Amino acid sequence: MTTIFPVWLKQKKTPLGASLRVNNLLKQSRLHTVCQSARCPNLGECFSKGTATFLILGNTCTRHCRFCAIPAIPHKYGTSPGSVSGGISTEDKETTPAAVDAAEPRRVAEACRKLNLKHIVVTSVTRDDLPDGGSGQFSKTIETVRSYCPDVTIEVLTPDFQGQPTHIRTVINAQPDIFNHNIETVKRLYPEVRPEADYQRSLDVLKYAKTIQQEITTKSGLMLGLGEEKDEVIETLRDLRNAGCDIVTLGQYLRPDNKKTLEVKRFVSPDEFDEYKTIGLKMGFKAVASGPLVRSSYNADAVFNHR
Repeated sequence: MTTIFPVWLKQKKTPLGASLRVNNLLKQSRLHTVCQSARCPNLGECFSKGTATFLILGNTCTRHCRFCAIPAIPHKYGTSPGSVSGGISTEDKETTPAAVDAAEPRRVAEACRKLNLKHIVVTSVTRDDLPDGGSGQFSKTIETVRSYCPDVTIEVLTPDFQGQPTHIRTVINAQPDIFNHNIETVKRLYPEVRPEADYQRSLDVLKYAKTIQQEITTKSGLMLGLGEEKDEVIETLRDLRNAGCDIVTLGQYLRPDNKKTLEVKRFVSPDEFDEYKTIGLKMGFKAVASGPLVRSSYNADAVFNHR
């Protein structure tokens, strides 16, 4: 059955030329973007502005979140809440994600310079198979981008690193301007939406980032339309604020063209998104981006500069 989208989810057409330029550069540089891999609805607009969110550590995830279009391996790693480290069972060893590419940080930095970016977002798939969860690659990417583009502001959107303080510290010590980790949905829906993640663990990641570097800007985001209730959204905003989160984004969940993902339970109206923005600002968030087409990395530079 064809989904009928409400009028407020219709997007403006964007110039093709600039979008193709970014797309071609990414192909030549052998880089992934979350814009493409997650089939973001704002891809055309962002590419036409010459901006992109770089996806490091390959294009295959070790977790199986029910909202995501990024390919995931068919095996499970040690991702239970509080686990010390991810591990690959014997039967998993023949099918694992790609090896860490030592040249990837340089290629990201070169693309950043060629595109003359002022604000760069670096994210990754979850790599529970790696001893450091991929934190070292985040650190190297931040440092390399800084050496190529000293004036750029750098935002990282990280996985939870299984809550390991050492891995979180590795990323924070590289001095990103924004540390972003998405809560994604309300606590009640975690078993269905994020079966290998943990609500409290995600809050603790954000809280710990602030203990390492109090002045760093922390950020998180959640999707609406997965079956959450209004009071649960407000509770999640309150939990994020209590964890020291500075910036929050709220957007409409749109089901990727993938039968394994969850269906949209409802389309949230722009008025309701505006209400959450008002509530969030009253709670003390420095900035709240809330709207049907808002995504965690969408217009990230504008959100950061207006915090």
